[in-house]
Amino acid sequence: MSLPLEYLPGVHDEVVEAYRWHENQREGKGEEFLMAVRLGLDAIQENPEGWAVVFRKVRAYPVKEFLYIIYYRILADRINVVAVQHGHRNPRAWRRRV
Repeated sequence: MSLPLEYLPGVHDEVVEAYRWHENQREGKGEEFLMAVRLGLDAIQENPEGWAVVFRKVRAYPVKEFLYIIYYRILADRINVVAVQHGHRNPRAWRRRV
C-alpha cells in the first residue's frame, strides 16, 4: 500500500501558475504539464525512496519534460509534498517551508 500525499500550502498555487503559463504558451501544453506532474507523484508514491535527499530529508523528483522539480519528504504515515518549482528558480526558495 502506498502512502497518501499531503501538500503544503503554496503547492497548489505553484502548480496552477505553471499550468496557466504552459497553457498560454500553447493550448494543451498545460494539460501535458499536469499529466507529467501526476505521473511524477505516482512514481513517488510507488517508490518514495527512489530519489535523492537534497536538504533536511527532502527529496527531489525531476519532471524532466518541463524542467520542474517536485520536492517532497517521507513521513511515517504520508508523503509530504513541499514544492513543485521550475528547475531554474532559486533552489533554496522552497526551504523556508521545511
